[in-house]
Amino acid sequence: MKFFLPRDMAAVALGADAVAAALTAEAARRGLAVELVRTGSRGMFWLEPMLEVATQAGRVAYGPLTVADVPGVLDAVATGAAHARALGPVDDIAWLARQTRLTFARCGIVDPLSAEDYAAHGGGRGLDRALALGPAATVAEVTASGLRGRGGAGFPTGIKWKTVADAADAQKYIVANADEGDSGTYADRMLMEGDPFCLIEGMAIAGIAVGATQGYIYSRSEYPFANATMRAAIAAARRAAMLGPDVRGSGIAFELELRVGAGAYVCGEETALLESLEGKRGQVRAKPPLPAHQGLFGRPTVINNVVSLASVPFIMAEGAAVYRDYGMGRSRGTMPIQLAGNLKHAGLFETAFGVTLGELVEDIGGGTMSGRPVRAVQVGGPLGAYFPPSLFDTPFDYEAFAARDGLIGHGGVVVFDDTVDMRHQARFALEFCAAESCGKCTPCRLGAVRGVEVIDRIAAGENRGGNLVLLRDLCETMKFGSLCALGGFTPYPVLSALNHFPDDFQAPALPAAAE
Repeated sequence: MKFFLPRDMAAVALGADAVAAALTAEAARRGLAVELVRTGSRGMFWLEPMLEVATQAGRVAYGPLTVADVPGVLDAVATGAAHARALGPVDDIAWLARQTRLTFARCGIVDPLSAEDYAAHGGGRGLDRALALGPAATVAEVTASGLRGRGGAGFPTGIKWKTVADAADAQKYIVANADEGDSGTYADRMLMEGDPFCLIEGMAIAGIAVGATQGYIYSRSEYPFANATMRAAIAAARRAAMLGPDVRGSGIAFELELRVGAGAYVCGEETALLESLEGKRGQVRAKPPLPAHQGLFGRPTVINNVVSLASVPFIMAEGAAVYRDYGMGRSRGTMPIQLAGNLKHAGLFETAFGVTLGELVEDIGGGTMSGRPVRAVQVGGPLGAYFPPSLFDTPFDYEAFAARDGLIGHGGVVVFDDTVDMRHQARFALEFCAAESCGKCTPCRLGAVRGVEVIDRIAAGENRGGNLVLLRDLCETMKFGSLCALGGFTPYPVLSALNHFPDDFQAPALPAAAE
C-alpha cells in the first residue's frame, strides 16, 4: 500500500507527524508493507492532516485525521468499508476541483525531495525549452505571457528580465525574494516545502535568459521546514544537472545558494533584501539606480518573488499564449490566493485573475468560522486596505483593486467578523510600521510613531475632528514622502478604516484589557 501525507509546516502543526508515526507503527504491527511518501500540502488546511491512498482509480483521501483514526483508516483501505473521515477521490473534492492549478500543479502530489518524481510529473520541460530557444527568445516568451510580479508590485517580469539581459556586465545575478512576511500569506512557504524544484527550474531559466550564472534564494529564519527542503532540493538538482557548471549538458553554468535572513519585514523590499544579502544592515536603498542596473554587489540583478519565478516553468513548457489566456485585463495567468483569518475554509486557492472578493470570502472561503457576519477583509498583507462587504464585487485584479484604493500584494486575504474594532486595526498598522521601519526616511520613521499618538488621542476623545484631519494629512505625507512601500503603503489600511468604518473612530476608547 502506498500512502501520501504532507510534511508541510501547516500540516505538521496540525499533527501530521504524529499521524505518520502512528500509521507506520500500526502497519508494522499488522505486518503490512506500507510506503509512506511525505508530500507538500494540497492547501486545504481545514482537512489537515489529510492522508491520501493510492488506488487503481487514483488517490483517495481521508481527513482531518488524528492518531486515533489510523487503525480505522487502515481497515477501510483494506476492506473497502466506509469511514467517517473518508473524503473520496482527491480530484473530486470540490474546493480543489474548481481551481486552476498551474504554478501549484504538483504541490501535494510529488515527493518534494525527489528530482526524479519532479521530472515524472512534467518538471524540467520548461528548462529544456529555454535551452533550446536561447536567451532572447526565452525573455520574449516570458514577456508575451503577461506575467507580472506576484510579490505585490505587479511589474511586468519580461521587462525586468530584458533590462538585465541588455545590461553589459560580465557578472549578473538572479535573486528569489522568499522573505514572505505579509500577514495571511504562505504561498512561498508552501511551494518551497511542496515543490522546490519548480522554483529551482524557474531560477535556472531566468539565469539562462539574462546571462546570470549565480542565483540566491533569500528566505526567512521563521521557515525552518522550507529552508531544509530547499537545501536538500538544491543538492538533488545539482545531481540531476539542473544546476552546476554544465546545466543539462548545455555548457551553460548556473549555481544556486540559499541564504536565510533574520526576519526583518523591511527585507521583503528588494533593495533592503540586497543589503542584507551583502551582509549589511537591512536598509532601503534610494532608487535610481534600479537593481536591474546595479543590484547585488553593484551588478545587474533580477529580483523576483518566489511565485513569479515558479510560474515560469509552466510558461516555458506550455507556451506564453496558454498562460496568457487565463485572467483579465492586464492581469494574466493565475494567482495563488491565500485565504486566512476568520474563515471556515482557509487555504491556498489558485485561480485565474477575475474572481470577485465576495466569491473568495463567502463562496470559496465559506464565510466566517465564528458564524458571524463578515465586516472587513484585508487584502495585501498588513499594508493592504480593508474592504467592507459593499466592495465585494471587486474583481481580484491589480487594476481593479488599485481603482478602489487597495492592492492585492502577495495575494493574502484576511477576514474579520463584525466584532473587529477598525480603529484598533488602523492603530496596529501604524504601530507595525513603527516597529519594522528601517529608519532611513523621516516620513516612515517618525510618521508611524506620530500616527499611533494621534489615534490614541482620537480614542481618548481629544479634539476628534482636528485629530482626524491631522491623521489624514499624516497619511498623505507618508504615502508620497516615504522612500519605500513600507511607509508608502501603511496609509492604505489606515485610510480605508477611516473611509469605510468612520463610526469606529467616534466610539469611546476600549478598556486596556480588550485592546
